[in-house]
Amino acid sequence: MTDIASKPPVLGNWARFMAVAGPGIVVMLADTDAGSVITAAQSGAQWGYRLLLMQLLLVPILFIVQELTVRLGIISGKGHAELISQHFGRFWAWVSVVTLILACLGAILSELSGLAGVGALFGVPKVLTMALVVGMLIAMAVTGSYQSVERIAIAVGLFELLFVYVAWKSQPSGGELVSGMLNIPITDPKYLYLVSANIGAVIMPWMVFYQQSAVVEKGLTRSDLPAARWDTAIGALVTQIIMAAVLVATAATIGKAGGNAALDTVEQIAGALTPFLGVGTGKVIFALAMSGSAVVATIVVTLTAARTVGEILGVPHTLERSPAEAKWFYGVYAVTLIAGALIVCSNVDLVAISVGVQVLNALLLPLVLGFLYLLARRLPEPYRLQGWYDKVAAIAMGATALFGVYSAVSGLLG
Repeated sequence: MTDIASKPPVLGNWARFMAVAGPGIVVMLADTDAGSVITAAQSGAQWGYRLLLMQLLLVPILFIVQELTVRLGIISGKGHAELISQHFGRFWAWVSVVTLILACLGAILSELSGLAGVGALFGVPKVLTMALVVGMLIAMAVTGSYQSVERIAIAVGLFELLFVYVAWKSQPSGGELVSGMLNIPITDPKYLYLVSANIGAVIMPWMVFYQQSAVVEKGLTRSDLPAARWDTAIGALVTQIIMAAVLVATAATIGKAGGNAALDTVEQIAGALTPFLGVGTGKVIFALAMSGSAVVATIVVTLTAARTVGEILGVPHTLERSPAEAKWFYGVYAVTLIAGALIVCSNVDLVAISVGVQVLNALLLPLVLGFLYLLARRLPEPYRLQGWYDKVAAIAMGATALFGVYSAVSGLLG
C-alpha cells in the first residue's frame, strides 16, 4: 500500500494540487447539506453540546471512507456500481443502485425543502422557489462541462462557512461546552435516535458513488492520488467544522433550555441560529449559508443518481456528452429534480423528513461500507487495502455501521 499521508500539497506541487482538487471538497460541502444542517441544529437544540464530540470523532472515519472511494475510482477507472457489477455480479450491482436511489430520493426532498424554507423566510412561494431552482440547475447541467459544474458547486458551497461565523458570534461558554461534550446519555432512546441521524448525516451512500465517478470523469491518474487524498482530508475537516458550528450555535441559545426544545420549520432554525446577529442580518446570513449547503448537495445528489443509472444501463453518463448523446443521463437528472420539487410543493414536513433521511442513511451503512471495504481489498498491488490500514478501516467502518444501525433501531423502537 502507498503512503497514506504522502506530502501535504503546501510542501509539494501546489499547482498540481489545485488542478486535482475538487471532487473531495465538492462532496464534503454537499455532505453538510440541508438535512445535515437541520440534524445538527436539532442536536444542539435538544441535547446542548452532548453530540459535539461525535462531530469530531467522525472526521477520521469520514476520511477513511472517502479515501477508499478515491482509490477505487483512480485505480480502476470505473464508477462504484460498475465495479460492484464486475466483482459481485449484476444482482448485487442493482441492489446497490436501489439503495442509492432510496438515499438520493430522500436527500433531494431534504435539499429542495430546505431551499423552499429559505424562500419562505422572504415571502417567496414554494412553487416559485422550486421553479427557479429546477430551471437553473437543469440549465447548468445541459450547458456546462464537469469543470464548470465543479467550480459552481464549490463557489456556492463555500457560503456554508458563514455557519462558522454564526457559531463564533454565539459566544458559547467554554466550561459548558466541555462539560456537555463529556456528558453522554448513551441509554436514552431519543439521544440514540439523533446519534444515528448524525452518523447518517455524515456518511451517506451517495457520497461514495459521487466521488468515485467524479475522479473518473475528471480523468485523475495514479500520480494524482496523494493530492486527491489531501483534497478529501481538507473536505472532511471542513464539513465537520461546519456541522459542529451549527450544533454549537443552537446549543448556545435554545439548547440551554434543557433538552426539550424542538425545531419544526426552517424559520424556527433561522431564529435559533441568528438572534445575536439581528433579525435582518441574521436572516440574510442564514439564507446564504443554508442555500449554499442545499444547492451544492442538490447538484451532487442529482448527478449521482443520473451517473449511476447510466453506469448500470451501460449508456453515456457524463457531463462531457451533450443531451442528444446522453438522453438517459440528462433525463434522470431532470426527472429527479422535477419529481422532488413537486413533492416539496405538497407541504411535506421538512424537519421530520430531513432527520428521518439521515436515519435511513445510517440503516444503509452496512451494505454501502461492506461493498466499499471488499472492493478496496481487491485492488491490485500496491494500492490494495492491507496491513495496519486495513485493520483500522475494518474497525472504523464496522463499528460505525453497527452503531449507526443499533442507534437507529433503538431510537425508533424507543
